Amino acid sequence: MSVLAASREPQYGYSLRKHLGEAGIDIDEGTLYPLIRRLAQQGLLDSEWKNIGTRERRYYLLNENGHEVLEQLTKDWQQLNNSISVLLENT
Repeated sequence: MSVLAASREPQYGYSLRKHLGEAGIDIDEGTLYPLIRRLAQQGLLDSEWKNIGTRERRYYLLNENGHEVLEQLTKDWQQLNNSISVLLENT
C-alpha cells in the first residue's frame, strides 16, 4: 500500500526508496525492486524509461487501476485501524 501511495507521482527505484524512507518506511532494495516489478506486472503501475542527464532510469507511476486498488486498500486499512483502536481503548 505504501509503495502504491508513494507512486502517485513519477518515481524511479532509488527516489521511491528515499521517499518511503523519509516517511519512516525503511525498505531494502532487495524487497523494493521485485515489488515494483510485480506491481507493474499486475497492471497497477505504468513505467517508462527516461534519459536524465547521462543516465537512463525507469520511472513508475500509479495508473487508473492502481488508484482504484489503492483506494480500496486505504478503506480496508482505515476500517482495520478503527477496529484495533476500539480494542486498544478497552484495555
